Amino acid sequence: TMTGELVDLFPSRQAGVQAISQILNAKLNGVKQYYAQEANLGALPARSSGFVPIQQVGENWQYIASANWLASANYIAQNCHLFSTYPLNTPIHKVTDGLFIDIGSTTSDFVRLENNKPVCIGFTDATRLQSQELVYTGVIRTPLMAITQSIKFKHATTSVAAEYFATTSDVYRLTGDLGAAMDTAETSDGKEKTLLASARRIARMIGRDVEDAALESWIELAHEFKKQQRIRLKKVAMLHIARLSNYRATSDLFIIGAGVGSFLIQEIAENLGIVYFDSALLIKTAGNAPSNGNCASVGLMASVCLPAVAVAYLVYNKLPATHN
Repeated sequence: TMTGELVDLFPSRQAGVQAISQILNAKLNGVKQYYAQEANLGALPARSSGFVPIQQVGENWQYIASANWLASANYIAQNCHLFSTYPLNTPIHKVTDGLFIDIGSTTSDFVRLENNKPVCIGFTDATRLQSQELVYTGVIRTPLMAITQSIKFKHATTSVAAEYFATTSDVYRLTGDLGAAMDTAETSDGKEKTLLASARRIARMIGRDVEDAALESWIELAHEFKKQQRIRLKKVAMLHIARLSNYRATSDLFIIGAGVGSFLIQEIAENLGIVYFDSALLIKTAGNAPSNGNCASVGLMASVCLPAVAVAYLVYNKLPATHN
């Protein structure tokens, strides 16, 4: 599956899909199949399996474009019943209806799940932005000027500079939520990722130098930015929960989190009083835990890279029985 065709490297999304697929086709060995939104309502025979070969990418490009979120949603919907095997201190009786949230480096995806199936309003970036099933905010690459226009610092409210001085990765380094293994993007100034450097960048967002205050003050400021981002994401989560057919029965609802920003999802679920499951648990539940005892780290990486895991799962289940 793919994402990235929307970037300004390409003149159009169609050109982006075709360019990305051609590169993959040239660089990868073996049989190549491209995920084409199997849950969408299109009726093209070529898409009946949910995957198409390179020869059919051109005619199906709009179903291939940024379909990674739907692969993840289908995987979670087909496997979320496995969460019921975990002991819970909650009256939840079934794991069928809820909300799947994937917070990544740049964007956040919200997908309702009902009767173990994804329920979507939009299928393209454009329609999903309208329905707020796609929200352009993440925990690594998002510029802080996109989080809020004003922020509290030392008991006073100050405006935030509309400049690309710092990103959310600076925030979550300072709050301790972003581990080095997940800290994969370049910084806004191209410099180091230390706490001091992160504080220096975040200080610029309110017109200051890092020397103007102790490190503890910049950590407090980072927590304020985190709070603002969490407030926005919570509002979106509540919007989608209200769209669930049984949203009033919160004891039977759940939230499943994925992505490098899953820590935010867990905080939102706890604040709403809704049962939280991390998609990383599915790796152990599915019996795929490695024998070397690194199950937790493998599960975490699988959660961060969930679309890749999902596509592998979906295509595996479509193979003839002799291949399984």
